[in-house]
Amino acid sequence: MGKVAVYMRVSTREQFVENQLPQLERWVADRGHQLVAVYSENESAWMSGHQRELARLVQDAKKGRFNFLLTWSLDRLSRQGSLAILSLVHKLSRYGVRVVSLQETWTEAPGELAEILYAIAGWVARMESQRRSERTKAGLVRVRAAGVRLGRPPGARDKKRRKKRSVRNGVFFSTDLGREF
Repeated sequence: MGKVAVYMRVSTREQFVENQLPQLERWVADRGHQLVAVYSENESAWMSGHQRELARLVQDAKKGRFNFLLTWSLDRLSRQGSLAILSLVHKLSRYGVRVVSLQETWTEAPGELAEILYAIAGWVARMESQRRSERTKAGLVRVRAAGVRLGRPPGARDKKRRKKRSVRNGVFFSTDLGREF
């Protein structure tokens, strides 16, 4: 029986990570494994360094808390392309963790072909994200050409003070704007 951690991520407020959990729990139960941790976040996969739960998951994997990582699909881990997914899969495998995707059933199969398939899945995720971005930009150009003004009204101000975020040497920092690090 394996110890399984589940990683769930959604990119927008209109999506619900809770939609992923029942099927992921069913996968764990059907295989007689034990669910030991659930990591969940609402962050864009392009916000590298801001996926706090993914960073926590990697630290727990390093400590040997689980030996399977189950996710809805590989693009939940990253949309930065094949290198990002391969790097994460290799890092986790060094810690004794096997990455399994509910949607990419081939991740359960043994063998060396998996590395090529992980690379292809990462490439597809990046291409899908880039196409979505291109469609959004084209829509913004069309709306602006129609004379619609985007953004806040002139002179509008924030109601609350904004926070500045950055990543230095893999460590997440947050501070109020206007203040030094």
